[in-house]
Amino acid sequence: MSNWESNIRKVIPYTPGEQPDAKDMIKLNTNENPYPPSPKVTALLKSLDSDELRLYPDPKVQVLVDALAKRYEVKPSQVFVGVGSDDVLAMCYLTFFNSGKPILFPDITYSFYDVWANLYNIPFKDLPLDENLCIVKEDYYQDNGGVIFPNPNAPTGVETSLADIEDIVAHNPDVICIVDEAYIDFGCESAIPLIEKYDNLIVVQTFSKSRSMAGSRIGFAIGNERLIKYLNDVKYSFNSYTIDRVSMKLGAAAVEDEAYFQETNKKIIATRERTKERLEALGFEMPDSKSNFLFISHPKINAKKLLAALRERNIYVRYFDKPRIDNMLRVTIGTDEQMDCFLAFIKEYMEKENIC
Repeated sequence: MSNWESNIRKVIPYTPGEQPDAKDMIKLNTNENPYPPSPKVTALLKSLDSDELRLYPDPKVQVLVDALAKRYEVKPSQVFVGVGSDDVLAMCYLTFFNSGKPILFPDITYSFYDVWANLYNIPFKDLPLDENLCIVKEDYYQDNGGVIFPNPNAPTGVETSLADIEDIVAHNPDVICIVDEAYIDFGCESAIPLIEKYDNLIVVQTFSKSRSMAGSRIGFAIGNERLIKYLNDVKYSFNSYTIDRVSMKLGAAAVEDEAYFQETNKKIIATRERTKERLEALGFEMPDSKSNFLFISHPKINAKKLLAALRERNIYVRYFDKPRIDNMLRVTIGTDEQMDCFLAFIKEYMEKENIC
């Protein structure tokens, strides 16, 4: 090893979902929304000129902050915006998890949580989900340096009730609790109303799923004004210009089209429930997902073999080679047509393998 290499920070990075570019593929592996963004977003995009690229963006991201504050009925000073929820969450780690005590999160969860902890040298404990892949709230009563978990959880899709979330926050008054609500709009109750009662709560959401804007990289946090100020202080010490001019304007347009937002979410929920019923009829098992994906397994089917067979047909789903979930596949909810193709292949595969 060269002398200079001994001073380099070395980490095991997060592994993002595969981004294939196959012809006529059905991409159900990265939880993208199958529907386009709001027509208002498309119309605005066509009208923007080159100044949006030439000029620096507003570091306060005011047009988007104001739109989000209005939509979620909070003050603009209670909203923080970043480059996707990953950027927001990483900024939260830097800002709030500095006690030297371990932070707490589930053992089966978003796999960026331990990556950030290792990157920033933050100790952590991953707490086992129960046999139904649910958070055990009592496990979070112990001494810690902070708490973070998704609701609904990923990759399981399981919802934690608002009552249980409040219980966890109430039992941790001396640390910051982060609820990562990337999939909240597909059937769960948001914890945002709790921020008025608990000054140690941060709620993080994203435009990547329910608002069909994964390519624009927009995420945001809502919390009390002091927490948001601390986040902005770290942001301005790191990179003042995080959101580009185009994204902030398109994001504001998306937030303002509530009718389209509700319409597409209802479509995805309906398709999810129909797909769930048809898979269960074929003998598949899965938690009761409240997200835009299903986490499926079958007692007679090897998940890795099914994954490979699906890929041969250009149908992409997600597999996690981890304890307790190594025979499960995460399947994003696509359009009805995409899910019909997926289900038809599953039935064909089972017939070929004599699985009944």
